[in-house]
Amino acid sequence: MHSVIEHEKLYGAHHYEPLPVVLTRGEGVYVWDDQGNRYMDMMSAYSAVSHGHCHPELVNALTEQAKKLAVVSRAYYTDKLGDFLQKVCEAARQEKALAMNTGAEAVETALKAARKWAYTVKKVAENKAEIIACEGNFHGRTIVIVGMSTEPQYRNGFGPFPAGFKLIPYGDADALRKAITPNTAAFLVEPIQGENGIIVPPAGYLKECARICRDNNVLLICDEIQTGMGRTGKFLASDHDDIHPDAVLLGKALGGGLLPVSVFLARREVMDVFTPGDHGSTFGGNPLAAVVGAKALDILFKENLIERAEELGTYFREKLEKLKSPLISAVRGKGLLIGVEINPRYHSAREICLQLLKQGVLSKETHHTVIRFAPPLIITKEQIDEAIKKFSHVLAQAEAHVC
Repeated sequence: MHSVIEHEKLYGAHHYEPLPVVLTRGEGVYVWDDQGNRYMDMMSAYSAVSHGHCHPELVNALTEQAKKLAVVSRAYYTDKLGDFLQKVCEAARQEKALAMNTGAEAVETALKAARKWAYTVKKVAENKAEIIACEGNFHGRTIVIVGMSTEPQYRNGFGPFPAGFKLIPYGDADALRKAITPNTAAFLVEPIQGENGIIVPPAGYLKECARICRDNNVLLICDEIQTGMGRTGKFLASDHDDIHPDAVLLGKALGGGLLPVSVFLARREVMDVFTPGDHGSTFGGNPLAAVVGAKALDILFKENLIERAEELGTYFREKLEKLKSPLISAVRGKGLLIGVEINPRYHSAREICLQLLKQGVLSKETHHTVIRFAPPLIITKEQIDEAIKKFSHVLAQAEAHVC
């Protein structure tokens, strides 16, 4: 066993099962291991590295700001936060933003805002507010969030869980309509379920959900932490249904692949339920994060990465669909968020990922049977062709062992 891997296992918690590679450097679409081998990154750190590894403008922005001021807490104003908040609000078409660090923190912020809005604006009876989420969801790993998960491993051993959550089938707008009561504060939903296997709901699903929420005075909160920032070919995946949610969550790529940056965005009536002391974060909205987040947004639009995701995502999916392998049960996704389902009767998705690793392509299985293809949005057609060629080779080898 590699000494670096053994060292990490000795001193680290065993809450991940990484593929056996030690990465030391990244640039653009590629990363290198400690032996000098190059790999094409088809994971993008779960969509956090949409701009590519070590984008020069982002690294420069981070470095220059780090020389001036990095963290002072929100006990004081700084000269960088306002500009960042304006840019992210304008991009997401929301009125106000609250900056945090991780995606899970953004989700927790949204849950608190939804409940307080229910009590102060909708006039739900105290401690009766309900939030509806979907089966198969992934919104993070906190106790509250895993409490509304349907994945047994995420829950086992971590209860009891807070009350006030109701789960419905994903992609079923009628189920949402039936689940709403006078105590319903919000509906929290992923426009595409990422960790559940890149599950794309039926066309028009979000649009109908938005109508149902509006008719019942329920907040529609779209978790765009993985799907936002252009990943699916629109700035927000919910833009595909031409809707305007009451609140949006962004993270991952907002940090430019350099540091954690997240935001809870909402219309003014929702955000204004917070008063000084209601909520906070020592690091949330720090000058370093604000500068990087603002630059990440600038680059996204300047380099037309959203349009590239739309064009190259279609190209990638069409190439995958033409493979016609018996190992592939389905290809699904939008933009450069693509899932390839491997038929478990023939092969495991993890074994396919291990073989791709040997071919110089980094991916990771999700939900045990799905291989994720979500490269940096800067990827080229030539690089996609290279990845397809290597994936086809791995499939052919796997087919030879099962046929």
